[in-house]
Amino acid sequence: MTVSAQSPQSSGSSRFPASPASSRSSESVPPQGRSPEASFRTRPTPEPSAGLAPPSSRTPTPTDPGPVEAYPDRPHLTELRLSAFATHRGAGFPLGPLTLFTGPSGCGKTSALRAYEALARLGAGSAVGEVFPDPVACVPERARPDAQRRRGFRIGCTADGPEGAVRLDVAVQAEPELRIVGERLTSGGLVLLETALRDPSRRTVQAAWHTGGSSPVTRAPLPDDRLGTALLPLRVAGKTDGQRHVIAAAEQMVVALRSVFACDPVPGRMRDVVPIGDGRLLRDCGNLADVLWRTRSECGRRHGQFVTAVRTGCAGPVTDVLAEPLADGMVRAVLDRGDGLRTGFERLGDGELRYAALALVLLTGPGVLEVDPPGEVPAAMQTLTVLADGLDRGVDVRQRVELLRLAARMCERGHIRLVGAVSDASWATQVDGVTVVHLDP
Repeated sequence: MTVSAQSPQSSGSSRFPASPASSRSSESVPPQGRSPEASFRTRPTPEPSAGLAPPSSRTPTPTDPGPVEAYPDRPHLTELRLSAFATHRGAGFPLGPLTLFTGPSGCGKTSALRAYEALARLGAGSAVGEVFPDPVACVPERARPDAQRRRGFRIGCTADGPEGAVRLDVAVQAEPELRIVGERLTSGGLVLLETALRDPSRRTVQAAWHTGGSSPVTRAPLPDDRLGTALLPLRVAGKTDGQRHVIAAAEQMVVALRSVFACDPVPGRMRDVVPIGDGRLLRDCGNLADVLWRTRSECGRRHGQFVTAVRTGCAGPVTDVLAEPLADGMVRAVLDRGDGLRTGFERLGDGELRYAALALVLLTGPGVLEVDPPGEVPAAMQTLTVLADGLDRGVDVRQRVELLRLAARMCERGHIRLVGAVSDASWATQVDGVTVVHLDP
C-alpha cells in the first residue's frame, strides 16, 4: 500500500494557540457561556480549545485498506497526526503493521519518528521536559508567537483496539516555558477528556472527563508536565458506565503507546568488546555482544532464526553467531565460520553490522530490548513497535530486501510492528504487506 502525504507550510497568520478576541487569558479557555460540561453534552466534534485544532479533514487515507490484521484486539496505532510539528503542518499519516516513511532529505521522515517516540514516552508517564529537551526545535519554523509570546506545537495519534478507534491530541507550549497546555481524548465522537490551561501562573491545567452519571463530567486539576491520559486510570473511580469507558479508552491508548523501541545501530559501537550486563539491547546496539551472551542460551529456536538471517545478510559461511568470553568479564561478538575460524564483529562492514543488529531486534521482544512495557497487561495483548530511522542506511540492496522480508514475516504475526524511514522505497514493492508513506518537502 502506498500513501502520498503532504505537510503544507504554515502562513504567517497561523499561531499557537489561537488568540481569543476577548481580553481574557489567551491560554484558550472554553468560549463564553460554554462550560466544559456543556461541551460533553452537546457537541460530538469539539470546537478548538486549549490550543487544539479540530479533527483535520485533510488527513490522507490509503486507497487500499490492506490486509485485515490477525490480532485486532491488540491495541496499536493506526494514525500519526502532526498538526504543527517541526516541518509538518496539518499532516496525518496512516500506520500499518509495517510502515515506511520515504522522501528526499528534509521532508520530515526523522521528525515523524521523533513525534511517535515522544508520544510513546508521554504515554509511559515521562515528564514533558524529559521528552522534549529542545522543545523550540519542534516548533514550526514560521510559527509566530501570540500576544503573550507563546509558541508551541501539536501532535496526536489514533489507537485501535477493543474500544474501537480512540483519538489523542496534545498541544505543547514551548515558549516562554515548556508545558502541556491542552489535551483531548475522544472515542466515537465523544470527548472523554479535555484539558485547558486556565491560569498561567499555576503549574496545573483544568481537566474535565466524561462521567455519564448524574453529573455529566468530573473536573479536577492535573499537572501541566504530564500526559493526562496516562493519569486517568489512577484518577477515575470507574463507578459509572461513562467512567469505565474513559478508563478503558485511556488504557487502550497507553498500552498502544508504551512498548516502543527506537533503534539506530551504530557500527562503531558494535565492534567494541563490552562487559557482561543485564542483556537488554540499547538503542545504538552497542551492547549486542552482551545480548547474544544471554539470548543464545535462552531461546534456541529464536537464535536459530537469527543465525539464518545473518547467514543471508553477511558475506561468507556462517554456522553460528555467538558471544566469546574474554578476560575481566568482557565479551565480544563473533561469527562461527564452521571450519574452526571465528570472525570478530570488529572485522565486519558497517552494512553487515547494521543488518545483524536490526535482524536481532525484529526477532526478540520487550524482555530483551531496552523498553518499558506495561507489566500489568498480558503479553498476548501487547504489541512492540520498533522505530528504525535510516532503515536502509549502509546496507546493500540484498540486505535491505531480506531485512524487510524478515520484518514482514514478524509483523504478520501481530506481536511486533515496524515504522521505518528510508531515503527510497522503490525496492519495497518486492515485499508484500508494506505501507509506504511518501513525504513531500
